[in-house]
Amino acid sequence: MHGLVLVRGLFVGAVVFAAVQIQPLIGQPVINGAVGLAVALLIVVAETRLREVAATELLGGLLGFGVMLVVASTLTGALYWANTEDSKVRFLHSLIIIVLPYLGLVFGARKGEWLEPSKLVGLFRDARPQRSYKILDTSVIIDGRIAEVVESGFLDGTLIVPQFVLRELQFVADSSDSLRRNRGRRGLDVLNKIQKMAGVEVEISDIDFPDIKEVDLKLIELARTKLGKIVTQDFNLNKVAQLHRVAVLNLNELANALKPVVLPGEVMSVFIIKEGKEYNQGVAYLDDGTMVVVDNARSRIGHNLEIVVTSVLQTTAGRMIFGRHLEASDGGPPIESEGTGKRLRPTAEG
Repeated sequence: MHGLVLVRGLFVGAVVFAAVQIQPLIGQPVINGAVGLAVALLIVVAETRLREVAATELLGGLLGFGVMLVVASTLTGALYWANTEDSKVRFLHSLIIIVLPYLGLVFGARKGEWLEPSKLVGLFRDARPQRSYKILDTSVIIDGRIAEVVESGFLDGTLIVPQFVLRELQFVADSSDSLRRNRGRRGLDVLNKIQKMAGVEVEISDIDFPDIKEVDLKLIELARTKLGKIVTQDFNLNKVAQLHRVAVLNLNELANALKPVVLPGEVMSVFIIKEGKEYNQGVAYLDDGTMVVVDNARSRIGHNLEIVVTSVLQTTAGRMIFGRHLEASDGGPPIESEGTGKRLRPTAEG
């Protein structure tokens, strides 16, 4: 900081000394020194202000000034036929020389951000919308729900099925285990169904990575190459992809987000499948697989019951709903609750 002050002081002194020695105003050394001091101070103030200006703005201003100075010089040269003895013509020449470079300086400084490397590269990129790629893994194909999601239109862009995923799917379909074989064949049927959907673009990709053995890592590298997203329901692949900063669409997370919200006190209809762990409990399951534990329902296995929800428990394995069987003596017929579409029994006060 002190060194900068010293440099500025030396600069001011040099300008004042030059003004006194050269004497732009002949015979007036004091006035010449004052003019030199004023000019030096003005330059120092301008220098301090320029330190706060971005380099791109400064470069843009210089480029704009230079370009418009050339334009102004060209225009004044083109007016050679005009009468330079006329004061109006001289004023016009001066105006062109002053105004055009000034406009170039101001406009160039304001648009200096376009000189940033990222903006310059963007000027040469294709302005058309970039294609969106969704890469399907083996687990989401075998699961089968992806077909309904695609058909509903929630997945846009091009669906990519890599050849190494098809090979893995074929290996599962050729398994000696009947369960694995059926799952593999179902996955092939799902792919066939998706390919036949109208308006859905499916691409079988031949891109492979021979140096990488794990299919999950191949999917991650393919997603990086295509700048796409992996569609999966594999928890481990989801975590590994996130570590590699690759976007993932997890079908299980989507299903959990779409589960209906059930609040204590609401009435719902369930089908009792088996007995529970505790005394006189029955167990039912919702369509999304949520377990419902019902008190006083052990004797009603195999029947549809209307229950009132007593509590909802969120566990690491999923959500569990606890309810109580409504006996016929609990109240009158169920009524529709406003706005929810769920059936509620009137309370004693109502």
